[in-house]
Amino acid sequence: MSQEGNALDMELEEQRVYLCLLARKHLDRRLWRMIDPSDVVQKTLGDAHQKQEQCRGRSKGQRRAWLRTMLLNDLKDAIRKFGRIAAHEQPIHRAVDQSSVWIEASIAVDQSSPSQQAIQHEELQRLADALARLPEAEREAVTLHHLFDWTQAEIAAHLGRTRPAVAGLLCRGLKKLRKFLEQSGVSHD
Repeated sequence: MSQEGNALDMELEEQRVYLCLLARKHLDRRLWRMIDPSDVVQKTLGDAHQKQEQCRGRSKGQRRAWLRTMLLNDLKDAIRKFGRIAAHEQPIHRAVDQSSVWIEASIAVDQSSPSQQAIQHEELQRLADALARLPEAEREAVTLHHLFDWTQAEIAAHLGRTRPAVAGLLCRGLKKLRKFLEQSGVSHD
């Protein structure tokens, strides 16, 4: 593999946590067990590697925007495919509809200004970079609790751990996350 290919693989891998945050944000959590956001991100990264010549972006931000668009389209495809399978299940059907609305809204022109969008994406990228430095269990606990409002009991069931273990993951994860964000110059207020 060429140095350029290795550099692309590294850059794509650096975007994994960021893309996972976006996938979870746009996918109704009732669907996470049926449509694993990590699987959709893996497909997006694989597609990006295969279609790298189609990326017109020269800067990291432009390439990240290209990846975001690919991810949203992959999510839309996964939801459409799953929606055909689960069309008869009313609660799941509502979750599919809600996720589709969120994704369509994200693909459409955002109401915020381009500079506001850039700041939001940059802040999310910094958070994703700091989260990526956490051990996987701590990252998952912190992400689910603080970004997606899961309870400790829900996280414990999801991770197959006890509530006190989850509390420890959250405490250690937040402490490390604050340190990482302070090192990168990002406020955690």
